[in-house]
Amino acid sequence: MSVRRLAEDSVQPAGFAFNGDNAGWAERTIAKYPEGRQQSAVIPLLMRAQEQDGWVTKAAIEHIADRLAMPLIRVLEVATFYTQFQLKPVGTRAHVQVCGTTPCMLRGSDELKRVCQSKIHHDQFHLNASGTLSWEEVECLGACVNAPMVMIFNDTYEDLTAERLSEIIDAFDRGEGESVKVGPQIDRHLSSPFGGPTSLTTADEAVAHDGIEHDGSSASSAEAAEGQTPSQAGRPSTHAAETDPSIKSPGAAVGAAVDQTVENAESAGATSAAAPSGSGSTGGSEQGPTGAGQKEDGLEDHSSASADADAARHDGPLGEKGQRDEKAVVADERFVEAPEGSARALSGDRAPAAGSFAAPREEPPVEQLRKTEDTAPGPVADDHFETEAASASAATSFVTPEKPTGLLSAPDGAADDLKLIRGVGPVLEVKLHELGVYHFRQIAGWSAAELQWIDDHLYIRGRALRDRWIEQAKALAAPAGQD
Repeated sequence: MSVRRLAEDSVQPAGFAFNGDNAGWAERTIAKYPEGRQQSAVIPLLMRAQEQDGWVTKAAIEHIADRLAMPLIRVLEVATFYTQFQLKPVGTRAHVQVCGTTPCMLRGSDELKRVCQSKIHHDQFHLNASGTLSWEEVECLGACVNAPMVMIFNDTYEDLTAERLSEIIDAFDRGEGESVKVGPQIDRHLSSPFGGPTSLTTADEAVAHDGIEHDGSSASSAEAAEGQTPSQAGRPSTHAAETDPSIKSPGAAVGAAVDQTVENAESAGATSAAAPSGSGSTGGSEQGPTGAGQKEDGLEDHSSASADADAARHDGPLGEKGQRDEKAVVADERFVEAPEGSARALSGDRAPAAGSFAAPREEPPVEQLRKTEDTAPGPVADDHFETEAASASAATSFVTPEKPTGLLSAPDGAADDLKLIRGVGPVLEVKLHELGVYHFRQIAGWSAAELQWIDDHLYIRGRALRDRWIEQAKALAAPAGQD
């Protein structure tokens, strides 16, 4: 987006007012808009001011702002935003706008710009020596088919060459612009092809195309002789079977009037004969069990193979492993609680429902959720604190939580880097500091009940127990060289 500013004060006129005709036009234009929406006339008024003076002056902007009761900055925003408004003086006899968009560029607009540079001024928006001419490059002006082209004030001049544009500029400079032909500058009518129309140029061709003589009389064509209605006269006659109106459907013979009901019945019969026996549209409920007909016809039956494959998935070592994995990740509603007091219930395990899945259970209270392990315990590659059996036992055990003693309001000296404990990140470290935990020795001195309280308070769902923060803190707090 180019920066657009008003012209220097040295060229700005002292005031502005619409002349008699334009003043009446302005009143009628403002009256077109509903009450309270008269400011919508700002663009038409700016355009009329530009047509009157040749460019939009600062005085014109101020006059229109007062006329429409608009803040001056609002009118200035419109005038500087739209490039159709000229903010500096332009040629009094011609301001040439050269289209430089792709179609015109491919057809020679660069040559037209060089003509403007040599005839008017090397730079855009600069007047020639006499102040009668100026030029600029603009975006598409909407006559791409007649490229290249220019616009001078409100008229377009198309199909230009460098020589022809030079002649047009000279004519305007002499004050003879009204004598210059507007539109295409070659033997072309508007946007028609070069040299005139190339199709439908004779009466016979026109009749064959639309069935109507050029003088308006009806054509006597072969289709009309066959009794074709006038509404079909303009349709091409391809003599193809697909366009034959006597064919009711693709299955009917050409030129035969076949009863549609009979044809549908024949089509349904052919489809039924082609379908393999035993294949039912509703899964075998109407034509017998799926696969039965295939057995009778000697076709291969894949149902037994599917049954064997299904059995292989549920029997043997792989099947047992799959069941164990399913129990580890299956949703809660697929299990029921073991009877209270049983060994399974005391160990915290859950038994699968017999027969069918149990209905979804109500959500347990938050306290119970905090006591539930959501990840099965297991060894980690670099664990060296306890054995796997001891780790599993510690993770599944539960004690009554107790708030730790020795919590500090501030660190005793330099605080330890609690993030060295596996499972403690920057967020948990901040939360531990808020609770008064700053040193490894504090965690190393906790009991299982105190660690359980920390786990519940931080709501980390057993992470402190699984990662064995106490054992890690003891190892980190030990002096160098001492286990």
